[in-house]
Amino acid sequence: MDTSFLAGYAPLGLLLLLGALVFTLAFGASRLLRPAMPTAAKETSYECGLDPVDGNWAQVQVRYYVYAFLYALFAVEAVFLFPWAVIFDAPEFGAAVVAEMAIFVAVITLGLAYAWRKGVLTWQ
Repeated sequence: MDTSFLAGYAPLGLLLLLGALVFTLAFGASRLLRPAMPTAAKETSYECGLDPVDGNWAQVQVRYYVYAFLYALFAVEAVFLFPWAVIFDAPEFGAAVVAEMAIFVAVITLGLAYAWRKGVLTWQ
């Protein structure tokens, strides 16, 4: 086996070992130095400053995820539109670029119309 090839990985191995050592020492020191005074109030679940009601389980409605997904969708659309708008007036780009962007915006608009039609955008 060629030892010169493996010798190039020695600094990486040393760095990983040193990182694991610092991690272990930091968590060990934290465990030794922290005060351990558990009480019933400290062991209850904490939800945004509200007292927990009926256990630790809370249902989250799916529509909030749909709002987040639609936001991400339109944020990605904006990411694609801005560079296109910057180079739109360059002389080498013509009707093909406009047609491609029109198709892109039409597909996004169809998705928005579908979400609107299904009642996803109504806040209840």
